[in-house]
Amino acid sequence: MPTDKKITANTELDHRAMIDHVIALFRDNMPFNKLLGLEFVTQGTGLDTQISLHLNWQPTLTGNPMQKILHGGVTATMLDTIGGLVSIIETIKQTSVEHLVDLQVKLPTMGTVDMRVDYLRPGRGEHFIATAVIIRKGSKLVVCRMELHNEKGDHIAFGTGTYMLG
Repeated sequence: MPTDKKITANTELDHRAMIDHVIALFRDNMPFNKLLGLEFVTQGTGLDTQISLHLNWQPTLTGNPMQKILHGGVTATMLDTIGGLVSIIETIKQTSVEHLVDLQVKLPTMGTVDMRVDYLRPGRGEHFIATAVIIRKGSKLVVCRMELHNEKGDHIAFGTGTYMLG
């Protein structure tokens, strides 16, 4: 289970602490993620950490009121958020402990460079799950493939995102 330790000058910096810190930043310090009600679900800890985003249906997230489907902007937000988060987590995992401090300094400059979303079917469902995998990682850029499914496993959308590592 993740801890919500804050990274300070007195904290021993290791992979687990830094991954937990980044997840907490996305979960607790990004008002839009909180507004949407995104749930950050982790499995494993430290170098074994895997993460997905979950979202329960809410009428306020409707994109088409006639069909009760998820707004495309919510879909894109979930894909972008999971893509960026997985990019950072995988970068942390691949960084040696002695270089984590250097990576920590770059965290504020990490961000989305480009993203494409393909909407495969209307966003119907009661629960939505976003996942991401790294396609390619370089020294400055990470490319991810992100997917959004509903609780039945219907593939609603996928995205490809490029994220700057600082």
